[in-house]
Amino acid sequence: MSEKEPRQAGVLAAQLRQAMPLLAVLLAVLAVWFAWSGWQQLRGEQRTAAAEQGRDAAVAATQQALGAELRRIDERLADAAVQSALAAGDLDAAAQVLAHGWAGVESAAIVPADLRTAYAALEEGGYGRLSALQAALVDGRASLAIAQVDGAPRVLVAAPASVDTRLVGIALVQLPLSLATAGLEAAPLDRATYLALRQGNHTILARGDEGLSNVAARMAQPIPGTPLRIAAAVPRVEPPPIALGAIPLLAVAGVLLLLAVVAWRMPRGAAPGAKVEDSTPTFAESLRAPPPVDAGEGEDGAPPPLPVRSEAPKKKAAPSSVVLDPSIFRAYDIRGVVGTTLDAGVAELIGQAVGSLMREQDLTDIVVGRDGRLSGPDMVAGLIAGLRKAGRNVIDIGLAPTPVVYFGAYHLRTGCCISVTGSHNPPDYNGFKIVVGGETLSGDAITDLHTRVADDRLHVAPQPGSVSERDIGEDYVRRIADDIQIARPLKVVVDAGNGVAGELGPRVLEAIGAGVVPLYCDIDGAFPNHHPDPSEPHNLEDLVRTVQRFDADLGIAFDGDGDRLGVVTKDGENIFADRLLMLFAADVLERNPGAMIVFDVKCTGRLPGHVLRHGGSPLMWKTGHSLIKAKMRETGAELAGEMSGHFFFSERWYGFDDGIYAAARLLEILALDDDPSATLKALPNGVSTAEIKVPAPNDDPHGFVARVQAEAAFDGARLSTIDGVRADWNDGWGLVRASNTTPVLVLRFDADSRDALLRIQQTFREQLLAIDPELKLGF
Repeated sequence: MSEKEPRQAGVLAAQLRQAMPLLAVLLAVLAVWFAWSGWQQLRGEQRTAAAEQGRDAAVAATQQALGAELRRIDERLADAAVQSALAAGDLDAAAQVLAHGWAGVESAAIVPADLRTAYAALEEGGYGRLSALQAALVDGRASLAIAQVDGAPRVLVAAPASVDTRLVGIALVQLPLSLATAGLEAAPLDRATYLALRQGNHTILARGDEGLSNVAARMAQPIPGTPLRIAAAVPRVEPPPIALGAIPLLAVAGVLLLLAVVAWRMPRGAAPGAKVEDSTPTFAESLRAPPPVDAGEGEDGAPPPLPVRSEAPKKKAAPSSVVLDPSIFRAYDIRGVVGTTLDAGVAELIGQAVGSLMREQDLTDIVVGRDGRLSGPDMVAGLIAGLRKAGRNVIDIGLAPTPVVYFGAYHLRTGCCISVTGSHNPPDYNGFKIVVGGETLSGDAITDLHTRVADDRLHVAPQPGSVSERDIGEDYVRRIADDIQIARPLKVVVDAGNGVAGELGPRVLEAIGAGVVPLYCDIDGAFPNHHPDPSEPHNLEDLVRTVQRFDADLGIAFDGDGDRLGVVTKDGENIFADRLLMLFAADVLERNPGAMIVFDVKCTGRLPGHVLRHGGSPLMWKTGHSLIKAKMRETGAELAGEMSGHFFFSERWYGFDDGIYAAARLLEILALDDDPSATLKALPNGVSTAEIKVPAPNDDPHGFVARVQAEAAFDGARLSTIDGVRADWNDGWGLVRASNTTPVLVLRFDADSRDALLRIQQTFREQLLAIDPELKLGF
């Protein structure tokens, strides 16, 4: 050993002794950290146990209270006095006997089993009342729900009222809300935790720290026999430094503290060696240094501003020289034939009218996008000119599916947007789907735009608004892919029909993990291959062949502007949209028991029962994307769908109709099964027709349907007239309604068997031809 080696060892030992105080401090800090984590874990475990105890106590007490009321209504309906009144057909007398002596009953009624009176009193009775009646009718047993009655929540108990085996009516009893909330109010609760009684996405009563409400679904427990659940949450505990429980963490903290004491008490030596110069800048010096500037950012670190075209809009002909055809203002949007009822001048007037409406609501910015129709650029130019004339600032996102335009209104925080699109209409059509202040314009709001122009109530701003360009396609793709990643790869054929979804549709599905075979995905406004309407089975023939040729898992079709979805299995079966809605509903209801599911009058009669069996509340409503969205906002529904292929997700999405997003949600569900086609084919099914379109007499479908409502007789059927005439029998149903987009009657039939379908069709044939023998029915 050389002389230097002992000296070096001594120097090293001295350096180690010199470092002992620092090591002691470090060990002490670690000990405190582990002790704090252990205490936090211990307190978190205690709070979780207490919250679970309170939740379970609330579930048990609420189940006992509500279960007693469910049994009571069955017992009272079986009472001899009630049975006697029912047998005599006196439903009012039966309801009085039913309520007599029932503690807490606020009201009771027995309505005819066809629910006609309930539908007729929809505005007065409300949707919760109707949903409770439907649940009892479809399930054939007592059911319970909480609904708003005269502006306040109440417990509604409904049950079939039968004499022997004959259904006479549906009983509905209204009880105080305290029956449902007493269990939660009495449950033990740590003030730092959270408990809530929920039905679907609605919180009926909450206790504790409401800041935890967003995470309470994780510990939710359903209340058996009801659509209710008790949600629970505890404060989040930061994860420990190592994966140990509370007691082991405290033990580790003790060991570290002991080592810290030992290190502190060790003798120290002088620090040997010369002072070492360190050229590294101090923290203070680094703060004084100018920060590097990213070439992609401005001086303040903000993203570079959007390019703004500040030039004034080109002058056009005076509005008085433009002929505005009132027929283009439809029930859910504006749509016309380019060169006949629609041109750039009309688009400018519409833009100015929308801009004037925005001004009245203090809204300044609006997103504009268009589909791939050849007339699109001219329509957009006119529309933007009118919006700017009214002083509105326009963000032009260019070529984009309608749902991406809707997305832009949320993503860019404008609350307003217009999609220039002819949807699934022929190439010479175009139109406008309009959102102002977060609401899709429909009905009177659409008509008011025409009235504004006719009455010259158009605002002209002193200075025109600005127009900027923005591409949000990647933002849309990333927003969906961040939420949805499928469990395993699926091979899908995507047929965009040469519509505007041909570019972003495949990109989204690839981003979530699917393999895509594109079919007619090049955007061509002439639609050279087939009409972009997936609700028409003949438009899916090429898709079926391509799925089979590439042995794909399934085929997906979008309409011309991407807000509708069609699906075929690998063996060529067209899965109608109402059956897809069953699949979506079951998935959504797993996470949102009791949620409202809205569907249009063209959907199968098997859908309400399917929703009820999965713990949801079904509600049938009028056809039309804007009407469905309005009903979703009104009822707080989590999901809606139309037979035409529009799907609306409020759960995890924004509530607008989006065929591309719906396709992603579909793949998310199907990827969990080995055979997606088998999953789709297993959905409840019967014998049904696609939509049957019949030219309306005198091009007046609404006038003809009004005559059907007044003159037709459908013996033994339960009638709904919320949109046309729908007649439901026990083994099937038929519908005739007026199209709001073209001058045709729309019919559809669905039944449990072929014989039942033919019988229902024959009944409709007789009734319709009795009104107009010249009708060309086509069935």
